[in-house]
Amino acid sequence: MLYLTRKIGESVVINEDIEVTVVDIRGKTIKLGFTFPSDATVLRREIYERIQEENRAAAASEANLAEAMKSKVPE
Repeated sequence: MLYLTRKIGESVVINEDIEVTVVDIRGKTIKLGFTFPSDATVLRREIYERIQEENRAAAASEANLAEAMKSKVPE
């Protein structure tokens, strides 16, 4: 993991097309501003993890359904 120190108004650039700017600092809270291409996806970590969990559950459910369907097909 990379750690950087930035002040309000300072930025970092990622892959030449994503810019992250420190907008405000209040106590232990930092407000960040992001500039990025319109085709990029940005999610909070907890939302990303929930989506991944739901995708895994759906894939497992499909696999279980497929297995159940195989056992019902007469040979």
